[in-house]
Amino acid sequence: MDNSKIARVPTFRSGNFVFSRKHDRSEIEPLIYCARLLYETVIAIPVLPQWSTRFEEEIIRRSIFGTAALEGNPLKEEEVGKILHDELRGRKADRAEQEIRNLKAVYQYISEQPPAPSPVELTEPFIIEIHKIITSDISYAANVPGKYRPHEVKVGDKDHGGVYTPPKCLPDIETLMAKLAEWINSDPVKAMDPLLRGALAHYHLGLIHPFGDGNGRVARIVEAFMLRLSNMKYVPTMLSNYYYRKMDAYYWAFSLARKSKEYDVTPFFKFVLEGVIDSLSEIKDGITYNLQILLMRDYMAYLREKKRVSQRQADLINMLLSNRRPVTLPDLLTMTPFNALYRNVSERTARRDLQKLAEKSIGALKLQDGKYMLNNERFK
Repeated sequence: MDNSKIARVPTFRSGNFVFSRKHDRSEIEPLIYCARLLYETVIAIPVLPQWSTRFEEEIIRRSIFGTAALEGNPLKEEEVGKILHDELRGRKADRAEQEIRNLKAVYQYISEQPPAPSPVELTEPFIIEIHKIITSDISYAANVPGKYRPHEVKVGDKDHGGVYTPPKCLPDIETLMAKLAEWINSDPVKAMDPLLRGALAHYHLGLIHPFGDGNGRVARIVEAFMLRLSNMKYVPTMLSNYYYRKMDAYYWAFSLARKSKEYDVTPFFKFVLEGVIDSLSEIKDGITYNLQILLMRDYMAYLREKKRVSQRQADLINMLLSNRRPVTLPDLLTMTPFNALYRNVSERTARRDLQKLAEKSIGALKLQDGKYMLNNERFK
């Protein structure tokens, strides 16, 4: 084993705790390369200011929903969106709502952090402040906002790699949190790719489990903060939603790294990097779709000017661009908003509109599995 990649810390009651950056480079470096290449592709795509604002709002909503749901918050994503937009302001928040409000506050807090030299320093007071914001005004058993736990806990379950007992007493936690800050800010760790360094902070905070509650949310927010200050857009907040969607794999990746006799964190690195790649692919698809909408609207305006399509046919395409769903002929006649457009025309006319828009010479629609959908391939 390369002992330069691990740091053993003796504790009072918990034995030796190991900080590790040991991983299989042959498995991790191709994923980093793929993530970086995809990121460069994403940021090179032109994005209108209103798109960027909308993307950020949507990503934060999904991230807050995901990181809360991972810890058992029962609210649906739509309900989370209402809380974030202050639509429920004025009523007393229950625990689930307060968790969302606190996460909104913590995202605001990290967005207000001043620019810092890269790689960013991670400090113990910052981690404590994150926990304080996340758990304030919520009655969790044996938890004090902004304070390390003085008691023993157990985490995990048999379906995801077994139960784990983190460091057992307050002196051990205090020792390890101080050591975490020292280790994560050491030159060898700072020299690592920010994606890996953020994952290491996330993973080791999970191992130490320093607070009475909110540990997972703290770890994921700290990771997002570190990535954000490494000048990476979108991904820092996207990751929590990926972790939620891949919940079982998330817990297994953590368990496999924790149970490695060689202190090999490759399983957790792989999972995080796969999440980065998945998130970037989703962002790329979203930006590309918006560009295709602009191109399709411009294309329909051109066809209308040349009198190759009717105003009704152009309006139908614009409706489909807004609804992002395939349609059938009956849909045009019976379903809102299409039925308003086709209220005073025959079924034959509606069928002719669909067929014309799908003709090769127009190519605005394509017929697939009996449904008409936008032909985005027209602009690839």
